[in-house]
Amino acid sequence: MEQVTQQIAISDAAQAHFRKLLDTQEEGTNIRIFVVNPGTPNAECGVSYCPPNAVEESDFEMKYDTFSAFIDEVSLPFLEEAEIDYVTEELGAQLTLKAPNAKMRKVADDAPLIERVEYVIQTQINPQLANHGGRITLIEITEDGYAILQFGGGCNGCSMVDVTLKDGVEKQLISLFPNELKGAKDVTEHQRGEHSYY
Repeated sequence: MEQVTQQIAISDAAQAHFRKLLDTQEEGTNIRIFVVNPGTPNAECGVSYCPPNAVEESDFEMKYDTFSAFIDEVSLPFLEEAEIDYVTEELGAQLTLKAPNAKMRKVADDAPLIERVEYVIQTQINPQLANHGGRITLIEITEDGYAILQFGGGCNGCSMVDVTLKDGVEKQLISLFPNELKGAKDVTEHQRGEHSYY
């Protein structure tokens, strides 16, 4: 069992909420924070009860004022910069869990350009496109500085794809990598999208 100094930011409201829930459990129960399918586009974060007998040797412990959070070693790097809050809204209160690195482990600033672009696509661009059922895959970065992208999901055969590519994705990538990327191009031939209509 290792103590970790780097904490997941759990707001006071969320800590109070966890404490209230834990008071209904057997004594010595804490919480476990985990990522299912870490490092994939389907990554999901979760929180569960962690009774004393469920703590593994390889777990990491984060201590909070009134409880501890246990995290398995696989999930840990994907929970970097994660935040848990308890938000009260008109419709009631809910726990919010933000984990920007769950889908892909944070990439070092000096990593190869393709890895840094891939990280931005997985953590920033695809979550936006997912609202429309679409996603993009980075195929390669050309020698002359163009990111070659493949659109998938709901983007196939969508007439808005050029607008999305030019106005959204390309601008975002160029603003993040101003000296390294000239633009983005799309590999798929959207005009011929017969396969897109079922």
